[in-house]
Amino acid sequence: MKAILIAAGMGRRLSPYTDDRPKCLVEVAGRPMILRQIDNLRAVGVTEFVVIRGYLGDRLTAALHAEAGVRFVDNFDYANNNILLSLMCAKEELSSGFFCSYGDIVYRPEVTETLAHSQVDVGLVVDPFFAEVYEGRTEHPIAEAELAEVNPVNAQVRRVGKKVVPIEQAAGEFIGLWRASAKAGTALRELFAKRLAELGLSSPYGRAQRLQVAYLTDLLNDLIGEEPRLHIPVHSVAIARPQSWREIDTVQDLERAQAVISW
Repeated sequence: MKAILIAAGMGRRLSPYTDDRPKCLVEVAGRPMILRQIDNLRAVGVTEFVVIRGYLGDRLTAALHAEAGVRFVDNFDYANNNILLSLMCAKEELSSGFFCSYGDIVYRPEVTETLAHSQVDVGLVVDPFFAEVYEGRTEHPIAEAELAEVNPVNAQVRRVGKKVVPIEQAAGEFIGLWRASAKAGTALRELFAKRLAELGLSSPYGRAQRLQVAYLTDLLNDLIGEEPRLHIPVHSVAIARPQSWREIDTVQDLERAQAVISW
């Protein structure tokens, strides 16, 4: 099994911790975030890790040189694009099925285990306890959360993303950890290629002003809209208990995580 780790960003809001390293190498409770992710994914059978590097990519290569099964894909334009374009730097990897994770999150091992046991084409890890994490999180308000609206009957995601779902309609927050089958990965790659040919990088896409700076959730919402034709629904995989993950986007996030994380 393969995992794609999106780790190209600069992490400006985590300065000075990111002045000399990529965001994913910042330590949380004594261990770099990306190594925590690799540990959890290895535990569910992942043996191949495709790391998308960008900012200070040489530091990332050096930090992971002893990790078996790790190889790198470069996002040379990381300063000008966003998560979706970063993922598509590894578009050739999508057709075999994969786990995928944002590079700036940490999560309990059981979160990965639940996702691994899900039998769906696209599974997004969603935290129904998200509001607790935002209590006192003043530097990254809840308005920036990638909230998900979910059908309570079949757990299908209706829409997901920042400023897409009103808080009162949200089943939870998409944490940035997900998986796709080979069928779904192929569909995502082909859908992106189709939109790129139609729109180019400068046209709006989803909630983004330009496709060049679109989020992963813009593509996921596009897939949801195409689902009746493609027959590839997107499902929520709910976290079972509070305080099971943290996003480390700001210095405040890091300090708060250091105070509570013991896993």
